[in-house]
Amino acid sequence: MNLRKTLSAIALFCTPALAFAHPGHGESGLMSGLAHPVFGLDHLLAMLAVGLWAAQQSGAARWALPVTFVGSMLVGGLLGFSGVEIPLMETGIAGSVLAFGLLVAVAARLPMAVSIGLTALFALSHGVAHGLELPELASPYGYAAGFIIATAALHACGYALVRFLPQAAAPLVRIAGAASALAGVWLLAN
Repeated sequence: MNLRKTLSAIALFCTPALAFAHPGHGESGLMSGLAHPVFGLDHLLAMLAVGLWAAQQSGAARWALPVTFVGSMLVGGLLGFSGVEIPLMETGIAGSVLAFGLLVAVAARLPMAVSIGLTALFALSHGVAHGLELPELASPYGYAAGFIIATAALHACGYALVRFLPQAAAPLVRIAGAASALAGVWLLAN
């Protein structure tokens, strides 16, 4: 009789573990998606720099650059979820830190088509990386929502930093761009 009670108790204790052994429980992916751009130095610097650069622009480029980045990154994320890899993806990500940093440092105002194309290309690299790094049991929808929200928030932080600082602080923004560019050089070297 004691053996039977012991086996029954063990079976009851194991039942919740069996239920959670299937995907769809626990981690929604949202928190992982939110954390990915924020805790990866390369992603963090590039996404802040896009916001800084957008704020240095005039007209439609102010909103078009961040929107292009987010949209292209989502497309890249979907490709990554499907297992698609792009050549030189990590080099493209490190290169984006360098390029966006330089663009901020010199406050570049390129033709809209060039700015959009450059932004889309680098965002695609970031998105594929996000998609390929989908945690095993995470919901791809929650994870994508997380990295989209985090990216838009980082763009907004960079944008707000430039727009709401006094004009006298503009050199500090350029210095931040130069520091990001140096970080990009370091990332490319490693």
